[in-house]
Amino acid sequence: MTEKALPPPKIASREEWLVARKAFFLREKAITHELDKLRAERRRLPWVKVEKLYVFEGPEGKCTLSDLFQHHDQLAVYHFMLTPGSEHVCKGCSFVADHIDAARQHFDGADLSFAAISRASFDRIVQVKRVLGWTFPWVSSHDTNFNYDFGASFKKEDIAAGRAIFNYGTPIKNEDMMGASIFVRNKSGEVFHTYSTFARGIENLMGTFMWLDLTPGGRFQFDDHRSRLSKDGLRDSLRDDRIARAESGHVTR
Repeated sequence: MTEKALPPPKIASREEWLVARKAFFLREKAITHELDKLRAERRRLPWVKVEKLYVFEGPEGKCTLSDLFQHHDQLAVYHFMLTPGSEHVCKGCSFVADHIDAARQHFDGADLSFAAISRASFDRIVQVKRVLGWTFPWVSSHDTNFNYDFGASFKKEDIAAGRAIFNYGTPIKNEDMMGASIFVRNKSGEVFHTYSTFARGIENLMGTFMWLDLTPGGRFQFDDHRSRLSKDGLRDSLRDDRIARAESGHVTR
């Protein structure tokens, strides 16, 4: 980062800094408590029973949504934007995915399983996964309406007719978008959908941003000082190189 990229600083004494920091701390503390309340309300949202039988393709062949829970009662799904017939690999999804394997180390203790789900073929998923070095479970929903039913994919006819609505109210022109959904399986084996989040709700899954937000430069290289991803995606030369190899089909890292 160049010096020009940083906001102009206000230089203060340690005593002045402490006064400003304590005042800002009170605001941080208030927001933290509000977030605690919000998270508690999220856990109390109503559940919807999943009536359809979704069958995916994975490393061991066909598997159901229930199978993805493995031995856990909770399942987190990441809707990875990987469109059938397209060589494009979403930079935003790749950025999220770079965080997943580290987080999964702590999921077992929370009774949580994880899987990414995309509409692309399983062969394409294997190719991308190998190039980018991820190990998390990732299955194909190409023969199901799963991503459509949970608001992450949209049919061309619905897009053309203006019926494709993303993130609870935004008309969309893309066939696939990023998102995350949470499911619960009860002791009887019934599966319920409890929560989905999209767009800026996905920022909560990006641990890198939490670190960058502590710095004066903030998310400089990612979003030109805005708190959302820039229109042209994540500008990261290393990630761009890796994604370019995934799109071209090269499997060396």
